[in-house]
Amino acid sequence: MATGKWAYSSATVTLAQLKVFVLVSRLGSVRAAAAALGVSEPAVSQALAALRQHLDDPLISRSGTGMELTPAGRRVVTIASQMVNLAVDAEVAVRQSNGAAELLRVVTTSTLSQSIVPALLQAFTARAGGIEVSLGVATTEEMAALIEERLADVAVGPRLPGIDAEAVMRYRMTLVGHPDLRVNGGGLADLRWLVDPTGTDPHSDVGSLLARYRVPESRIRVFANEKAAWSAAAAGDGVAPAIDHMVAAEVDRGALTRVRAPDMPVDLLLYVNSLESQRRSSAADKLRRFVRTPDAMQAMYRPDNGVPAAKFRPPVYVTLWS
Repeated sequence: MATGKWAYSSATVTLAQLKVFVLVSRLGSVRAAAAALGVSEPAVSQALAALRQHLDDPLISRSGTGMELTPAGRRVVTIASQMVNLAVDAEVAVRQSNGAAELLRVVTTSTLSQSIVPALLQAFTARAGGIEVSLGVATTEEMAALIEERLADVAVGPRLPGIDAEAVMRYRMTLVGHPDLRVNGGGLADLRWLVDPTGTDPHSDVGSLLARYRVPESRIRVFANEKAAWSAAAAGDGVAPAIDHMVAAEVDRGALTRVRAPDMPVDLLLYVNSLESQRRSSAADKLRRFVRTPDAMQAMYRPDNGVPAAKFRPPVYVTLWS
Protein backbone atom coordinates (compact mmCIF):
# COMPACT_ATOMS: atom_id res chain seq x y z
CA MET A 1 0.00 0.00 0.00
CA ALA A 2 1.27 3.44 -0.89
CA THR A 3 1.94 5.73 2.07
CA GLY A 4 2.61 9.41 2.67
CA LYS A 5 1.64 12.44 0.64
CA TRP A 6 1.04 10.61 -2.66
CA ALA A 7 -1.29 7.87 -1.44
CA TYR A 8 -4.22 7.43 -3.85
CA SER A 9 -7.74 6.06 -3.47
CA SER A 10 -8.53 3.06 -5.64
CA ALA A 11 -11.74 4.83 -6.70
CA THR A 12 -11.60 7.08 -9.74
CA VAL A 13 -13.83 9.66 -11.29
CA THR A 14 -15.37 8.23 -14.46
CA LEU A 15 -16.61 9.99 -17.55
CA ALA A 16 -20.00 8.40 -16.96
CA GLN A 17 -20.25 10.01 -13.50
CA LEU A 18 -19.40 13.40 -14.97
CA LYS A 19 -22.08 13.03 -17.66
CA VAL A 20 -24.66 12.18 -15.04
CA PHE A 21 -23.64 15.11 -12.84
CA VAL A 22 -23.81 17.57 -15.73
CA LEU A 23 -27.29 16.44 -16.78
CA VAL A 24 -28.67 16.35 -13.24
CA SER A 25 -27.32 19.89 -12.79
CA ARG A 26 -28.83 21.14 -16.04
CA LEU A 27 -32.21 19.39 -15.78
CA GLY A 28 -32.68 19.84 -12.04
CA SER A 29 -33.60 16.29 -11.07
CA VAL A 30 -32.40 12.69 -11.10
CA ARG A 31 -35.62 11.68 -12.84
CA ALA A 32 -35.11 14.07 -15.75
CA ALA A 33 -31.47 13.05 -16.17
CA ALA A 34 -32.43 9.37 -16.18
CA ALA A 35 -35.09 10.01 -18.83
CA ALA A 36 -32.63 11.92 -21.03
CA LEU A 37 -30.00 9.16 -20.73
CA GLY A 38 -32.44 6.29 -21.12
CA VAL A 39 -31.43 4.62 -17.84
CA SER A 40 -33.12 4.02 -14.47
CA GLU A 41 -33.25 6.60 -11.70
CA PRO A 42 -31.33 4.30 -9.28
CA ALA A 43 -28.54 4.01 -11.85
CA VAL A 44 -28.22 7.79 -12.05
CA SER A 45 -28.35 8.10 -8.25
CA GLN A 46 -25.62 5.48 -7.95
CA ALA A 47 -23.29 7.32 -10.34
CA LEU A 48 -23.94 10.65 -8.63
CA ALA A 49 -23.31 9.13 -5.19
CA ALA A 50 -20.00 7.67 -6.36
CA LEU A 51 -18.85 11.07 -7.65
CA ARG A 52 -19.90 12.77 -4.41
CA GLN A 53 -18.00 10.22 -2.36
CA HIS A 54 -14.86 10.54 -4.46
CA LEU A 55 -14.86 14.35 -4.35
CA ASP A 56 -16.02 14.44 -0.71
CA ASP A 57 -18.72 17.04 -1.43
CA PRO A 58 -22.50 16.82 -1.91
CA LEU A 59 -22.15 18.82 -5.18
CA ILE A 60 -25.96 19.22 -5.36
CA SER A 61 -28.31 19.91 -2.46
CA ARG A 62 -32.06 20.21 -2.16
CA SER A 63 -33.58 23.62 -1.55
CA GLY A 64 -37.08 25.00 -1.23
CA THR A 65 -37.23 25.53 -5.00
CA GLY A 66 -35.64 22.24 -6.06
CA MET A 67 -31.98 21.35 -6.46
CA GLU A 68 -29.05 23.75 -6.34
CA LEU A 69 -25.32 23.34 -6.73
CA THR A 70 -23.02 23.69 -3.75
CA PRO A 71 -20.11 26.17 -4.13
CA ALA A 72 -17.87 23.24 -5.08
CA GLY A 73 -20.55 21.89 -7.41
CA ARG A 74 -20.70 25.19 -9.30
CA ARG A 75 -16.97 24.94 -9.98
CA VAL A 76 -17.00 21.24 -10.81
CA VAL A 77 -19.91 21.40 -13.27
CA THR A 78 -17.96 23.67 -15.63
CA ILE A 79 -14.97 21.34 -15.58
CA ALA A 80 -17.20 18.28 -15.97
CA SER A 81 -18.90 19.80 -19.01
CA GLN A 82 -15.54 20.51 -20.62
CA MET A 83 -14.43 16.92 -20.02
CA VAL A 84 -17.65 15.53 -21.51
CA ASN A 85 -17.07 17.68 -24.61
CA LEU A 86 -13.45 16.53 -24.89
CA ALA A 87 -14.63 12.92 -24.72
CA VAL A 88 -16.95 13.58 -27.68
CA ASP A 89 -13.97 15.01 -29.60
CA ALA A 90 -12.01 11.85 -28.77
CA GLU A 91 -14.83 9.60 -30.02
CA VAL A 92 -15.03 11.55 -33.29
CA ALA A 93 -11.25 11.31 -33.76
CA VAL A 94 -11.28 7.55 -33.23
CA ARG A 95 -14.14 7.04 -35.71
CA GLN A 96 -12.31 9.13 -38.31
CA SER A 97 -9.04 7.25 -37.76
CA ASN A 98 -10.80 3.90 -38.16
CA GLY A 99 -12.63 5.01 -41.28
CA ALA A 100 -16.03 4.59 -39.63
CA ALA A 101 -19.12 6.40 -40.85
CA GLU A 102 -19.88 9.81 -39.38
CA LEU A 103 -22.33 9.61 -36.51
CA LEU A 104 -25.37 11.90 -36.41
CA ARG A 105 -27.49 11.74 -33.24
CA VAL A 106 -30.90 13.35 -33.71
CA VAL A 107 -33.55 13.97 -31.05
CA THR A 108 -37.11 15.08 -31.61
CA THR A 109 -40.56 15.04 -30.02
CA SER A 110 -42.69 11.91 -29.79
CA THR A 111 -45.16 13.31 -32.33
CA LEU A 112 -42.53 14.19 -34.92
CA SER A 113 -40.66 10.90 -34.38
CA GLN A 114 -43.63 9.01 -35.82
CA SER A 115 -43.79 10.67 -39.21
CA ILE A 116 -41.96 13.79 -40.35
CA VAL A 117 -38.49 13.26 -38.91
CA PRO A 118 -37.98 9.57 -39.83
CA ALA A 119 -38.99 10.37 -43.42
CA LEU A 120 -36.57 13.31 -43.44
CA LEU A 121 -33.67 11.22 -42.13
CA GLN A 122 -34.40 8.39 -44.54
CA ALA A 123 -34.14 10.85 -47.45
CA PHE A 124 -31.02 12.43 -45.94
CA THR A 125 -29.08 9.17 -45.51
CA ALA A 126 -30.03 8.07 -49.02
CA ARG A 127 -28.59 11.33 -50.38
CA ALA A 128 -25.59 11.88 -48.10
CA GLY A 129 -24.14 8.36 -47.73
CA GLY A 130 -21.46 7.46 -45.20
CA ILE A 131 -23.47 8.79 -42.23
CA GLU A 132 -24.88 6.64 -39.43
CA VAL A 133 -28.01 8.21 -37.94
CA SER A 134 -29.71 7.48 -34.61
CA LEU A 135 -33.09 8.99 -33.79
CA GLY A 136 -34.49 9.38 -30.31
CA VAL A 137 -37.28 11.04 -28.38
CA ALA A 138 -36.85 13.70 -25.70
CA THR A 139 -38.71 16.57 -24.09
CA THR A 140 -37.93 20.13 -25.09
CA GLU A 141 -35.86 20.68 -21.94
CA GLU A 142 -33.97 17.42 -22.42
CA MET A 143 -33.23 18.26 -26.06
CA ALA A 144 -31.58 21.54 -25.13
CA ALA A 145 -29.40 19.86 -22.48
CA LEU A 146 -28.39 17.00 -24.80
CA ILE A 147 -27.41 19.45 -27.56
CA GLU A 148 -25.44 21.78 -25.28
CA GLU A 149 -23.51 18.89 -23.71
CA ARG A 150 -22.94 17.34 -27.17
CA LEU A 151 -24.77 14.12 -26.28
CA ALA A 152 -26.92 14.81 -29.35
CA ASP A 153 -26.03 16.68 -32.54
CA VAL A 154 -29.37 17.97 -33.80
CA ALA A 155 -32.82 18.53 -32.30
CA VAL A 156 -35.76 18.75 -34.70
CA GLY A 157 -38.90 20.35 -33.30
CA PRO A 158 -39.76 23.62 -31.54
CA ARG A 159 -37.19 26.38 -31.34
CA LEU A 160 -34.91 25.76 -28.36
CA PRO A 161 -33.83 28.84 -26.35
CA GLY A 162 -30.12 29.57 -26.48
CA ILE A 163 -29.51 27.11 -29.33
CA ASP A 164 -28.66 27.97 -32.95
CA ALA A 165 -32.02 27.35 -34.66
CA GLU A 166 -33.12 27.47 -38.29
CA ALA A 167 -36.78 27.35 -39.37
CA VAL A 168 -37.15 24.73 -42.10
CA MET A 169 -40.85 23.96 -42.48
CA ARG A 170 -44.26 25.46 -41.85
CA TYR A 171 -47.02 23.06 -40.86
CA ARG A 172 -50.44 23.01 -39.20
CA MET A 173 -51.67 21.41 -36.00
CA THR A 174 -55.35 20.58 -36.03
CA LEU A 175 -57.84 18.74 -33.83
CA VAL A 176 -59.59 15.61 -35.07
CA GLY A 177 -62.48 13.60 -33.70
CA HIS A 178 -65.34 11.29 -34.66
CA PRO A 179 -67.34 12.64 -37.62
CA ASP A 180 -70.44 12.94 -35.40
CA LEU A 181 -68.62 14.83 -32.63
CA ARG A 182 -70.35 17.96 -31.39
CA VAL A 183 -68.69 20.53 -29.13
CA ASN A 184 -71.08 21.51 -26.34
CA GLY A 185 -71.38 24.82 -24.54
CA GLY A 186 -68.46 23.99 -22.25
CA GLY A 187 -66.10 24.11 -25.19
CA LEU A 188 -62.99 22.05 -25.83
CA ALA A 189 -61.86 21.94 -22.20
CA ASP A 190 -64.89 19.73 -21.42
CA LEU A 191 -63.86 17.10 -23.98
CA ARG A 192 -61.44 14.27 -23.38
CA TRP A 193 -58.11 15.07 -25.05
CA LEU A 194 -56.21 12.12 -26.50
CA VAL A 195 -52.49 12.81 -26.88
CA ASP A 196 -49.22 10.98 -27.45
CA PRO A 197 -46.35 11.41 -24.92
CA THR A 198 -45.51 14.84 -26.36
CA GLY A 199 -48.59 16.12 -24.55
CA THR A 200 -46.86 15.58 -21.19
CA ASP A 201 -44.19 18.14 -22.14
CA PRO A 202 -45.55 21.61 -21.23
CA HIS A 203 -43.10 23.31 -23.60
CA SER A 204 -44.03 21.23 -26.66
CA ASP A 205 -46.50 22.33 -29.33
CA VAL A 206 -49.12 19.89 -28.01
CA GLY A 207 -48.44 20.95 -24.42
CA SER A 208 -48.89 24.58 -25.40
CA LEU A 209 -52.18 23.68 -27.08
CA LEU A 210 -53.45 22.04 -23.90
CA ALA A 211 -52.48 25.12 -21.90
CA ARG A 212 -54.13 27.46 -24.41
CA TYR A 213 -57.49 25.74 -24.01
CA ARG A 214 -56.98 25.27 -20.26
CA VAL A 215 -57.60 21.56 -20.46
CA PRO A 216 -57.56 20.07 -16.93
CA GLU A 217 -55.28 17.10 -16.32
CA SER A 218 -58.34 14.95 -15.56
CA ARG A 219 -59.47 15.37 -19.20
CA ILE A 220 -56.18 14.24 -20.74
CA ARG A 221 -55.41 10.66 -21.76
CA VAL A 222 -51.90 9.74 -22.95
CA PHE A 223 -51.40 7.06 -25.59
CA ALA A 224 -48.23 5.27 -26.68
CA ASN A 225 -48.21 7.04 -30.04
CA GLU A 226 -50.10 9.49 -32.21
CA LYS A 227 -51.94 6.88 -34.28
CA ALA A 228 -53.28 5.17 -31.16
CA ALA A 229 -54.69 8.55 -30.10
CA TRP A 230 -56.26 8.99 -33.55
CA SER A 231 -57.87 5.56 -33.31
CA ALA A 232 -59.42 6.44 -29.95
CA ALA A 233 -60.68 9.71 -31.41
CA ALA A 234 -62.19 7.85 -34.38
CA ALA A 235 -63.99 5.61 -31.87
CA GLY A 236 -65.60 8.69 -30.29
CA ASP A 237 -63.47 8.83 -27.13
CA GLY A 238 -62.50 12.50 -27.54
CA VAL A 239 -60.38 14.83 -29.66
CA ALA A 240 -56.77 14.34 -30.71
CA PRO A 241 -54.21 16.92 -31.85
CA ALA A 242 -52.68 15.97 -35.19
CA ILE A 243 -50.32 17.33 -37.82
CA ASP A 244 -52.81 18.26 -40.51
CA HIS A 245 -51.13 16.80 -43.59
CA MET A 246 -50.33 13.58 -41.73
CA VAL A 247 -53.94 12.94 -40.74
CA ALA A 248 -55.41 14.06 -44.08
CA ALA A 249 -55.88 10.49 -45.39
CA GLU A 250 -57.93 9.53 -42.30
CA VAL A 251 -60.09 12.63 -42.75
CA ASP A 252 -60.54 12.03 -46.49
CA ARG A 253 -61.81 8.48 -45.94
CA GLY A 254 -64.27 9.68 -43.30
CA ALA A 255 -62.75 8.00 -40.24
CA LEU A 256 -62.06 11.37 -38.62
CA THR A 257 -63.15 14.95 -39.02
CA ARG A 258 -61.40 18.22 -38.29
CA VAL A 259 -62.94 19.79 -35.19
CA ARG A 260 -64.00 23.40 -35.60
CA ALA A 261 -62.67 25.45 -32.72
CA PRO A 262 -61.44 29.00 -31.99
CA ASP A 263 -57.86 29.61 -33.17
CA MET A 264 -57.71 26.24 -34.90
CA PRO A 265 -55.81 25.05 -36.87
CA VAL A 266 -52.55 26.41 -35.44
CA ASP A 267 -49.75 27.37 -37.82
CA LEU A 268 -46.37 26.19 -36.53
CA LEU A 269 -42.73 26.22 -37.57
CA LEU A 270 -40.38 23.24 -37.48
CA TYR A 271 -36.81 24.10 -36.46
CA VAL A 272 -33.48 22.34 -36.78
CA ASN A 273 -31.53 23.16 -33.61
CA SER A 274 -27.79 22.56 -33.20
CA LEU A 275 -24.64 24.10 -31.78
CA GLU A 276 -23.13 27.18 -33.37
CA SER A 277 -21.14 26.55 -36.56
CA GLN A 278 -17.68 26.38 -34.93
CA ARG A 279 -18.82 23.63 -32.51
CA ARG A 280 -21.23 21.82 -34.83
CA SER A 281 -20.37 18.39 -36.18
CA SER A 282 -19.79 17.87 -39.90
CA ALA A 283 -22.80 15.55 -40.10
CA ALA A 284 -25.02 18.16 -38.43
CA ASP A 285 -23.84 20.73 -40.99
CA LYS A 286 -24.76 18.36 -43.81
CA LEU A 287 -28.25 17.82 -42.41
CA ARG A 288 -28.81 21.55 -42.01
CA ARG A 289 -27.90 22.05 -45.67
CA PHE A 290 -30.09 19.14 -46.77
CA VAL A 291 -33.26 20.40 -45.05
CA ARG A 292 -33.31 23.38 -47.44
CA THR A 293 -33.61 21.12 -50.50
CA PRO A 294 -36.77 20.13 -52.41
CA ASP A 295 -36.09 16.46 -51.56
CA ALA A 296 -36.24 17.27 -47.84
CA MET A 297 -39.48 19.23 -48.21
CA GLN A 298 -41.06 16.43 -50.21
CA ALA A 299 -40.08 13.86 -47.56
CA MET A 300 -41.44 15.92 -44.65
CA TYR A 301 -44.76 16.61 -46.35
CA ARG A 302 -45.26 13.00 -47.47
CA PRO A 303 -48.12 11.47 -45.40
CA ASP A 304 -46.60 8.06 -44.72
CA ASN A 305 -44.92 6.28 -41.84
CA GLY A 306 -41.30 6.92 -42.79
CA VAL A 307 -39.06 4.55 -40.85
CA PRO A 308 -39.37 3.43 -37.21
CA ALA A 309 -37.74 5.60 -34.57
CA ALA A 310 -35.68 3.77 -31.94
CA LYS A 311 -35.66 4.93 -28.33
CA PHE A 312 -32.81 7.43 -28.04
CA ARG A 313 -29.66 6.04 -26.50
CA PRO A 314 -26.78 8.52 -26.40
CA PRO A 315 -23.28 7.04 -26.14
CA VAL A 316 -23.36 7.30 -22.35
CA TYR A 317 -26.08 4.64 -22.29
CA VAL A 318 -23.83 1.81 -23.41
CA THR A 319 -20.84 2.84 -21.29
CA LEU A 320 -22.45 4.24 -18.18
CA TRP A 321 -22.20 1.26 -15.89
CA SER A 322 -19.21 -0.59 -17.33
